Amino acid sequence: MGVIQYTEAHVRLLARLIRAEAEGEGNLGMLMVGNVGVNRVRADCLDFIQLRSIQNMVFQSPGGFEAIQKGYFYQRARQSEIDLARKVIKGQRYHPATNSLWFFRPDGSCPAQWYNQWNSGRFKSHCFYHPTQQDCPRVF
Repeated sequence: MGVIQYTEAHVRLLARLIRAEAEGEGNLGMLMVGNVGVNRVRADCLDFIQLRSIQNMVFQSPGGFEAIQKGYFYQRARQSEIDLARKVIKGQRYHPATNSLWFFRPDGSCPAQWYNQWNSGRFKSHCFYHPTQQDCPRVF
């Protein structure tokens, strides 16, 4: 059972997304990107109102992921990435992405805020940002 509803197709879709967004960050970086995706489905707040599935989250426009615009995203997921996707769907969370809804890769250091959201930390190249508990209680 997962913290969000999912199908096997959703697991594979999330696996492709986490690989395309963060393969260079290793397994932990991919897990964190997965946390952000699952959090967006759970959130029902701010930029992520009425996202009801992994598919809605992955292909959200505007506000979705850059990786879906690249051919690498459309390659089949490997078993290792499928296993990582299952972990985050089942509720495992990894700091600093624990409650995050956004991440990006800056040229320098992480700004304290990004689009009025607070930085929760950095992992390798990615900075993670979370809403307040008041704005998005379902993420906490």
